[in-house]
Amino acid sequence: MNNMTRILLAAALCATMAACAKKVKEEAPPPPPPPAPAPAPAPVDDGKYDPSDLDTDSCLRQRVVYFDFDQSDVKAEFAAIMSCHAKYLRDRPSARITLEGHADERGTREYNLGLGERRGNAVSDALQGNGGSASQLSVVSYGEERPTCNDSSDSCWGQNRRVEIVYTAK
Repeated sequence: MNNMTRILLAAALCATMAACAKKVKEEAPPPPPPPAPAPAPAPVDDGKYDPSDLDTDSCLRQRVVYFDFDQSDVKAEFAAIMSCHAKYLRDRPSARITLEGHADERGTREYNLGLGERRGNAVSDALQGNGGSASQLSVVSYGEERPTCNDSSDSCWGQNRRVEIVYTAK
């Protein structure tokens, strides 16, 4: 067999094999998976207080200001409390606070009512000095009428000389 015959025979063999080959349908690639849904936007912390902070924020949970005997000046140790409650008032214009002034049992009823009012006004002034609005604050004095402690001792009297910060609208 010569070269030419071999070439022709090889070509014929290739053609026969190509004709007998099974045709395979090409399948389209599967569609790509749908994009994952965008995550819900995280709440933006704008640094403002909201009503839930009244129960969770350590500063806002402090709602009692204590006074020394026969005094109505807010002590420096309560400055941070005044600041955070004033910020809450600035952040929440609809918030309202009642400042309840109290006194211990010593002194006349009239004197203690006046002292409770002066203490409430002192806390009001401190809140306003930190940016709180006077329209959000009201003062009431209970004098000696609502003690937290009924013993006649220095430590008990100290607990009764106070202003309680009560949120009436959050």
